[in-house]
Amino acid sequence: MVKGTSLQRILLQGLLKGVGFRGIVIAVAVVLFGPVAGVAGDVEVVDAQASQASDGTWTFRVTLAHADTGWEHYADAWEILSPDGKVLGTRVLLHPHENEQPFTRSLGGVVIPEDITEVIVRGHDSVHGHGESRLTVELDR
Repeated sequence: MVKGTSLQRILLQGLLKGVGFRGIVIAVAVVLFGPVAGVAGDVEVVDAQASQASDGTWTFRVTLAHADTGWEHYADAWEILSPDGKVLGTRVLLHPHENEQPFTRSLGGVVIPEDITEVIVRGHDSVHGHGESRLTVELDR
């Protein structure tokens, strides 16, 4: 089960609440050009799924959205964090995904201590670092 908020959804809801024509134009731009049109270029964590392998390790499938512009600015990683912020796994993204948005990548072999029942997924880009978008993923053991 995934908990969290979508920056795009929040932005659209806020813009459509009585802000008039300008707000609607901005909302349409967000829908057409992605969740970061007008939002400082942070990576959005759109979805995250976790499954436990027979050896006890975990595989994560994470979907990110980011307005990659090429090698100079792209989503370059995502991380799995414990609730206290310890990095448990990192998936490095080796190239931009300008023409594939949103995109999903996996990371397997992640060791999660038995006492942890949920983890946090956060994205990273080559210009802004760690984005504010995060999803909490409950681990079904």
